[in-house]
Formats: sequence, C-alpha cells, structure tokens
Amino acid sequence: MTAPNLRNRYLQDSIQTASPAKLLIMLYDRLVLDLGQGEEALRAGDLETAHEKITHAQEIVIELQVSLDVEAWSGAPGLANLYGYLITELIGANIAKSPERVAVCRGFVEPLRDAWRDAAAAAVAG
Repeated sequence: MTAPNLRNRYLQDSIQTASPAKLLIMLYDRLVLDLGQGEEALRAGDLETAHEKITHAQEIVIELQVSLDVEAWSGAPGLANLYGYLITELIGANIAKSPERVAVCRGFVEPLRDAWRDAAAAAVAG
C-alpha cells in the first residue's frame, strides 16, 4: 500500500471511530485551517487556492449549520445565526477577494473551536 493510501485509510479510520465531540473539533480545526490558508492565498494573489479554501470553509460551515439541533440548548439559535452570517461573509469575501473579511470570519471561528475543545475536555474529565 502506498503512503497516500495509508494516510487516507488512517484518516478514514480516525473519522469513523471518533466521538461526536471529536468530530466537531476536527471540523472546526479544518475550518480554521481553511480560513487561514484562504486568507493567506488572497494576500499572496493566489486566487485559485483562495477560492478552493474559502469554498471548502463554506461547505464546513454549512455542514455545521445543518447538523445543529436548534432545540438542543438555548444558545443554538444564536449559533445558527452566526453560521448564516459566516456563510454570507465567506461568499462575499470570495467574490470581493477580501482577505480582511476572511480574517473576520476566522476571528469568530477560533474562539468557538477553543470553546468546543474545552467543553469536550471537561466532559471527558467530568
């Protein structure tokens, strides 16, 4: 088996065996990565890479939005609204080729990722 095949198998196994909390954190980690790389690509003038990264970030936010149970807790409707805002901003950033708008989105996402990570760690420790 080749190295890329082994890597893909490892990733698939990691995803299939991850807890819901771990999957959420994995999505947020990838979202932050995509936003950072998209912003960097825009600043470098690499519009093709920027489009790819920002579009992937949009797909992740859409997945987070559709999988959110807005009845599960009182903060869920606000989070759903934030996801809607992020999608709108990312579309606008991609059209306008605005690294600043991508940075603003990343500024919202990073603290959320950290909060989910802390919550998951507290649940395991608790």
